[in-house]
Amino acid sequence: MLNRRHMLLSAGLAAIGLPLVLGRSKATAAETFAVTHTDAEWQKMLTSDQYAVLRQEGTERPFTSDLLHEARKGNFACAGCEQDAFASATKFDSGTGWPSFWAPLDAKVVGTTRDTQFGMVREAVHCGRCGGHLGHVFDDGPKPTGLRYCLNGVALKFHPASA
Repeated sequence: MLNRRHMLLSAGLAAIGLPLVLGRSKATAAETFAVTHTDAEWQKMLTSDQYAVLRQEGTERPFTSDLLHEARKGNFACAGCEQDAFASATKFDSGTGWPSFWAPLDAKVVGTTRDTQFGMVREAVHCGRCGGHLGHVFDDGPKPTGLRYCLNGVALKFHPASA
């Protein structure tokens, strides 16, 4: 028998569970990008790990990226389309196990969308050129921005500065 208590409990569980089931809002649903490919083309172009992160919004295990300790001068680019996104001058050791930066090269090279996956509210970061998922941005970073772009190394390629 449906009573007021059961109805309120059901409504409360639905309000909590719905965002968990639906997950994050997809960047590609609201935006169009200069670089586009079919799903089959992305799978051929990217490694399985890159595809899982860039196209399926996965996360690599912490402390596994070769780029975590990359200290040379240069830029970090989206592995999906090669667009430079972050400069080595803004990279810092956040202790999280993922390459971290306090600012992108400019506001157009990345975009953000709300991510409510796993019961958390976060800002997912995607490439402004191809829409590939790069990681997340948090407000606990160093000065001057106070931001921490916590990125998946597998979603990035390093372009060393010219000598």
